[in-house]
Amino acid sequence: MSPAFSICVYCGSRNGVAEPYSDTARAVGHWIGERGGQLVYGGGSGGLMGVVADAALAAGARVVGIIPQALVDREWAKRDCTELHIVDSMHERKRMMAERADAFLALPGGIGTLEELFEVWTWRQLGYHDKPVGLLDVAGYYQPLLGFLRSSVAAGFMNDWQMSLVRSGDDVAGLLAALVQDAGLRDRSNLSQI
Repeated sequence: MSPAFSICVYCGSRNGVAEPYSDTARAVGHWIGERGGQLVYGGGSGGLMGVVADAALAAGARVVGIIPQALVDREWAKRDCTELHIVDSMHERKRMMAERADAFLALPGGIGTLEELFEVWTWRQLGYHDKPVGLLDVAGYYQPLLGFLRSSVAAGFMNDWQMSLVRSGDDVAGLLAALVQDAGLRDRSNLSQI
């Protein structure tokens, strides 16, 4: 049976120092699994990546991990994914993640997470895809970034329309439900809990 929806989650390969980061990653994985969804992510076993994948699997979700061989060689792959795709490059990884997703969600993370978020956001503004993009602001983690982005609008380097292409919020269920709805998947029968 195919999943009701597929959410690509970008997040840290580290846990971060605050407990809410792991708790929120766990809640995201649980939400996806409870609603018959599929998690697409970077295939790592550590940090928030491992937390969200473990929670999704435990809640019955299909978990698709996509990881470059160079990271597998460092023993970072999560081997118990429903599907684990080992690819040659980061470019191939990101392309495949984007193809397998109905929507994108960024949790806290470092430069890799930020790069992935900005790439799918850029692709959306250029019309390469029309899939919704979300930013989950856990414990105010993304407030400085959102403030900077608003200052970019004020300075004339971005506009309100570009900002509107990314939904942000701190409520796991509310933001995920909005992304699924924006992806046009709300009418599927197994999403009745949304």
